[in-house]
Amino acid sequence: MVKETSDHLPAPRSGLLGRGTYSEVLRVGEILRKETVGGILLVIAAAVALIWANSPASESYFALRDLRIGYAPWHLELSLGAWAADGLLAVFFFLVGLELKREFVAGDLRSFSKAVVPVAAAVGGVAIPALIYAAINLSSPETSQGWAIPTATDIAFAVAVLAIVGSHLPSALRIFLLTLAVVDDLLAITIIALFYSDDLHLTPLLLAFIPLALFTILAQKYRRFFGLKPAATWFILLPIGFTVWALVHAGGIHATVAGVLLGFAVPVIRSRASGGPDAGPGLSEIFEHRFRPLSAGFAVPVFAFFSAGVAVGGWNGFLSALSDPVTLGIIAGLVAGKPIGIVGTTWLLTKLTRVNLDASLKWVDLIGVALLAGIGFTVSLLIADLSFTGSGTTNDHAKVGILAASLAAAFLAAIVLRSRNKHYRIVEAEEQIDADDDGTPDIYQDRTP
Repeated sequence: MVKETSDHLPAPRSGLLGRGTYSEVLRVGEILRKETVGGILLVIAAAVALIWANSPASESYFALRDLRIGYAPWHLELSLGAWAADGLLAVFFFLVGLELKREFVAGDLRSFSKAVVPVAAAVGGVAIPALIYAAINLSSPETSQGWAIPTATDIAFAVAVLAIVGSHLPSALRIFLLTLAVVDDLLAITIIALFYSDDLHLTPLLLAFIPLALFTILAQKYRRFFGLKPAATWFILLPIGFTVWALVHAGGIHATVAGVLLGFAVPVIRSRASGGPDAGPGLSEIFEHRFRPLSAGFAVPVFAFFSAGVAVGGWNGFLSALSDPVTLGIIAGLVAGKPIGIVGTTWLLTKLTRVNLDASLKWVDLIGVALLAGIGFTVSLLIADLSFTGSGTTNDHAKVGILAASLAAAFLAAIVLRSRNKHYRIVEAEEQIDADDDGTPDIYQDRTP
């Protein structure tokens, strides 16, 4: 094999879902490690909530979840559950905004040829589950409004499963899963903003642009200052960001949208005047390092704790929930619709563009990841709450569907990916480890099944 210098790493393969650039592989690996811990905490928090909500002490759980705190004149007297859904998830969506902007400005997705596959697959993975749910609930206008529940993918939960069963899977699959989930989150927040926002108030929404503009100007102009001074972020940018969040919340749009807007406001590229490529990471990357532990380790698990607590009502209650079209639509959408939409869209692209799947992958690999995308936990629970506000039984059945579908998708994905992981582990053992001149492992060598 011809060796490459560290300045000229081999180019990614030309097939669909080829390996990303070396820097992207390293960056995604770091993100997935953090999300793995968050996914484990999320599962633990959800399990504790589910057990508590179905225990003899269940009343104390619901009393805690419904405890209201906050300042009423500012429309901020909310239950703890609402604070978790509207407030803490804004931190999660702030990171979504950071990740999306970085991918399309400086990541591999700035190239149309690399972006088209995960973006199209994400669209297919949203459209097909929504159509399946809508078809099952076609005769019931009251339940059909939950069509968006099975469209979301929970990256933390999915990555936790991937880390357990797929340690030797190709990096291309990991990058694809992360990118797919990020685009999926963008589609989800767009759906929330367009279809699950009501009783809009124009004045606070217009006022929100003032602190948002101030946040943007400060982040752009003083990016180096906020990068070097963490305390300045908390004492200057955080109060401005909270003001944006409060005004968006008062305006009737779900406040998590504010998190995405604030994420978009943070610059990705470091200032050329600050030293070029030797100046260190951009502010977006710095913020991602600072706030991802807060999101994965606290915000998302706390939300899961307050949202996943469903009083199933024993075995009979569980069977009753499974017979509800809402539950059936969610399970069918997540477990079947997600892989059909993702794999079907990718297959269609191969036919339309005449570009084959990358030689390092097989379609069964993509099917495994697509099954994993059927784990729709965090955002699905949020959309369920928005869809069936005030409808306790329907909302509970929706959450049973989300939990059951997520567990089923995780189980099926684990079966497929564990088998493929064994294959790639054998391939790695048989390959001769080749290194570049600087000692960097050559992760781009062929690993064709």
